[in-house]
Amino acid sequence: MFLNSIIADPERVSRLIDIAQSSLQPLLKGAILYTIPLTLITFVCGLILAVLTALARISSVKPLQIIARIYVSAIRGTPLLVQLFIIFYGLPTIGVVIDPFPSAVIGFSLNVGAYASEIIRAAILSIPKGQWEAGYSIGMSYPQTLKRIILPQASRVSLPPLSNTFISLVKDTSLAAMILVTEMFRRAQEIAATNYEFLLLYLEVALIYWVICFILSIVQGRLEKRMDRFAS
Repeated sequence: MFLNSIIADPERVSRLIDIAQSSLQPLLKGAILYTIPLTLITFVCGLILAVLTALARISSVKPLQIIARIYVSAIRGTPLLVQLFIIFYGLPTIGVVIDPFPSAVIGFSLNVGAYASEIIRAAILSIPKGQWEAGYSIGMSYPQTLKRIILPQASRVSLPPLSNTFISLVKDTSLAAMILVTEMFRRAQEIAATNYEFLLLYLEVALIYWVICFILSIVQGRLEKRMDRFAS
């Protein structure tokens, strides 16, 4: 019924086409200037934090283990949107004011770090103990064995789940619109507020997200094949 009513109204069809065409550029601009950089920055920061957290979790130093466990539990046990609101809207009540984009970077990095740390920890623990012993037997220290033997193997094991985390992060960045980051979804909201074509704009931005994630899925598949080739 809805589609029939649109098709039966040539002026409405023409208007929707014009809106879709005119909104494409600002939506892509939001993706290029905010969505993609936010994804890349937070994933790199989160990955560094994840490695440190994973090493702390498997460390023999109890205080490090406890701190890492509390961090992972707190992040995994609370919604991402709540975390962003605490950083952007909550911290100013105690005098800590952070701009929208840095707030998003901090929030997403902490979130990625907690989830990715479990992936990396599991990957490290999946490496046979004989690999550690082999490193020690030729005179390597713990850091050297970890860097030269364990982490390269763990990276291959953790590549598929980390790639999925990266793709999910692309979609999760839409939550940054809730803390005033003018990324792609925020642009769609602003445009829709002027012409009231919410369905059209949200479908358009969903299509762009899908295209980005589809391309990343292809890249992920090729990376996995290359890593498997080196492993064999």
